[in-house]
Amino acid sequence: MKLAIASLLLGSAAAFAPGATFNARNTALNMATETADKTFAKLPSSVKAGVVTGQALVDLLDNAKEQGYAIPGVNIVGTNSINACMEAAAKYGGPVMVTFSKGGGQFIAGKSLPNDADQASIAGTIAGAKHVHEVAKLYNVPVVLHTDHCQKAWLPWIDGLLAASEEHFKTTGQPLFSSHMLDLSEEPLEENISICKSYLEKFAKFGILLEFELGVTGGEEDGVDNTDVDSSRLYTQPEEVFYAYEQLSQVPNGAFTCAASFGNVHGVYAPGNVDLQPIILYNSQKYIQEKIGSDDDKPMKFVFHGGSGSSVEDIQYAIGAGVIKMNIDTDTQWAFWDGLRAYEAKYHDYLQGQIGNPEGDDKPNKKYYDPRMCLRAGEEAMAARLVKAAEDLKCVNVLN
Repeated sequence: MKLAIASLLLGSAAAFAPGATFNARNTALNMATETADKTFAKLPSSVKAGVVTGQALVDLLDNAKEQGYAIPGVNIVGTNSINACMEAAAKYGGPVMVTFSKGGGQFIAGKSLPNDADQASIAGTIAGAKHVHEVAKLYNVPVVLHTDHCQKAWLPWIDGLLAASEEHFKTTGQPLFSSHMLDLSEEPLEENISICKSYLEKFAKFGILLEFELGVTGGEEDGVDNTDVDSSRLYTQPEEVFYAYEQLSQVPNGAFTCAASFGNVHGVYAPGNVDLQPIILYNSQKYIQEKIGSDDDKPMKFVFHGGSGSSVEDIQYAIGAGVIKMNIDTDTQWAFWDGLRAYEAKYHDYLQGQIGNPEGDDKPNKKYYDPRMCLRAGEEAMAARLVKAAEDLKCVNVLN
């Protein structure tokens, strides 16, 4: 009997020994590594599960352009919306772009923190990016880590993120972020592209892609208010697109995409209030092709801003012109809220107090007001909306 007890104690001690914990951690890391090395039958071999950067990102976007699909680029505000993006991607079988705004980064760090020098926006965006790096590979999908509209006055935010990517590159050989968007569309064209070019030279050293904007996306989103902009600025001209293409192509190893305006508006508006003209993208591609004498009829990779509320016809017509990513924010915000609203409506009578519900005055309600319950409902609703978006973007079953 004593021998049996001794053996039991020794077994228990071994189970909690540091070596056992380390081995368990090693097993988890090995599983994650194996997942990260996973390639996809329909994608270039450089593209693997997890965060995609550098040449692998270029290969992924080239594949989207060639195969005729666009990647959902989704604005997030925390781990709930981040995870909903990757959950959706795993369901629809395609890549996803997790997009941080300056305000979203600040929210992740905590709205109570000072942000006079963008310190909260920088810290929160970095923290969110590290979360994605840790868990993205477990979803078995390619994930692009992107940042959204950065005006000229907000460039210190990008500078802080670039410094974080440089540190990450030193230890991993990869940048922390896949790509950054500079929105200098309020500046004269030459200044816009000059600043973009200087940043692309920095980005190229670490394999970070630049997204730039020409013209203006109307409406209002996360601190960027263009509701009263002159309507003529909503439509980019082919000559402007070519000028940007020509200048940015001079950067060695530089990779870039263009958010050319063709009537795009942030938000959702009543039918007839938004006049999309994706023919501008076709005209721009033809203009560049003729100027450079290329066999490629889509030399520029375009992105579609203000995608929420757009018709499937306009979306897919734009994809035909070389759109490889569409931004989605308003629709997914509503979907998350609608999931919360539906949860409250379903369990309303269980959410009026800690004790007491239709099953009895002494029945506890903890399992109903546990924040994870309603937040999970929001995640599920957002993921479902993203699956629908992926269908519209023809981004379903593009991995295997």
